[in-house]
Amino acid sequence: MIVFPAIDLIAGQVVRLSRGERSKMDVYSDDPVAVAQDFASRGATWIHVVDLSATFEEDDRALELNRAAIEGICQVPGISVDTGGGVRSLAAIERLANTGAKRIAIGTALVRDREFAREAAKRYGELLVADVAAKDGMVRVNGWREGAGVRADDLVGELVSLGYRHLVFTDVARDGMQTGIDVDAYCHIAQVAGFAVVASGGIATLDDLRALAAAGEDVIEGAITGRALYEGNFTLEEALAAAR
Repeated sequence: MIVFPAIDLIAGQVVRLSRGERSKMDVYSDDPVAVAQDFASRGATWIHVVDLSATFEEDDRALELNRAAIEGICQVPGISVDTGGGVRSLAAIERLANTGAKRIAIGTALVRDREFAREAAKRYGELLVADVAAKDGMVRVNGWREGAGVRADDLVGELVSLGYRHLVFTDVARDGMQTGIDVDAYCHIAQVAGFAVVASGGIATLDDLRALAAAGEDVIEGAITGRALYEGNFTLEEALAAAR
């Protein structure tokens, strides 16, 4: 199972939000590239990077700082970057691909613009990740601030039919809360999708990672962990060992 240490960016700073709320933000570093280099030196092979300033449609300065950070992270040797946040156009996908991202996640636009979702899948295929966030089985969009009026199962089924073959599923109620995970929820989404998914939201202990790994690589491809790493619940080395 892949461990994806997370770097969430706002105006060039490494942050974590609680339940995706902009007002509940902790800042951990003002040097995202150094954080990525540290993850790489400790054994990470993938990093999950989220441009929260793009998600929240912040000002140009914040967007430029994040773009520079993502470009820098993509140049860190030995690291593959999975990135997203505010990806709403084919031009945005192309820019991130040219930056060196190995996977590009699309979230809100998959719900709000089905024609874009279809065309993106046709053009970029395996490069793309469907980023689905849900609370109580219902999809959340726009930085998780709004309901979409669609069931997660229905959205996942439609995206698979369009050709999406990578999926991150986030349990919004648990994200950033370190409350532990609901393994069954991820197993269910994997069953709906028909392929292994990446779990995100609520990982608090090494036992959470072990439980996900125990589900099998045909069910759980990887797990994204952020706050638990930054708060010192466990080290990255311990996380990587638990995932094996």
